[in-house]
Amino acid sequence: INSHLKTILDEWAVYLSSPESAHVLNDDPKTGWFGEDAKKAMPTFVDDFICDPNLPHHGFTSWDDFFTRRFREGVRPIAMPEDDSIVINACESAPYRVVNNVQLYDKFWIKAQPYALKFMLDNDPLTENFVGGTVYQAFLSALSYHRWHAPISGKVVKTKIIDGTYYSQALSVGLDPAGPNESQGYICEVATRALIFIEADNPDIGLFCFMAVGMAEVSTCDVRVFEGQHITKGQELGMFHFGGSTHCLFFGPQVEVEFNLHNQTPGLDSSNIPVNAHLATVKRKNK
Repeated sequence: INSHLKTILDEWAVYLSSPESAHVLNDDPKTGWFGEDAKKAMPTFVDDFICDPNLPHHGFTSWDDFFTRRFREGVRPIAMPEDDSIVINACESAPYRVVNNVQLYDKFWIKAQPYALKFMLDNDPLTENFVGGTVYQAFLSALSYHRWHAPISGKVVKTKIIDGTYYSQALSVGLDPAGPNESQGYICEVATRALIFIEADNPDIGLFCFMAVGMAEVSTCDVRVFEGQHITKGQELGMFHFGGSTHCLFFGPQVEVEFNLHNQTPGLDSSNIPVNAHLATVKRKNK
């Protein structure tokens, strides 16, 4: 079933990236993408994103071009770019969960969604490096900026795309009208996702992993870096296409990391932390 759904969704993604899809960006003054309702939801859109309101559809050539829009220069500055102890937010996202001492396997009690590294990381040989470590997860709404940026500087060790399920959610959460929002821990092990392993320049971090997870119908995790490439903090890693999503950061057990969640508690009611903003500080070890 999932393979057939993937074929359908891949065809739909091709259409959404074509010029023919631009009509979806209708200019209805009330309900259009740049109408009254949209302006209430994103009041600073023109100031924040590269666009031209004098052109049809603000200059976006397709629906996907609009969805993967870029911030204007300087709108999301990189927090302390020269300080390799500072980890920045990889996505424009709201904190969902922070879990310490994550194991290869865990017991799945009713209404619990524990992390199990073996399944999240698709049994990759590098998984052992994160046993006993920390996982941070955050949510991107449909209105969020959907490109990913490097939270640290370092060398890309491996990238991997894992095909998965669509619209799957944990039965224990009951009916979730927003799709898998309440099943974000669970879908980290079953949904389509991308892994980017990075050997950090900062030896106090060591091997690190960024994981992008498609939610609901999101079947495209678009990785834009390659194995062996050196990346700098804030550099673009890739993007989601088509809808809201979630992502995780993995730290090894040797990393002492203190999160800066901007005075909020992780959960479904948290608010976005800007991409490239200060997210965590890694404690420096004694020489």
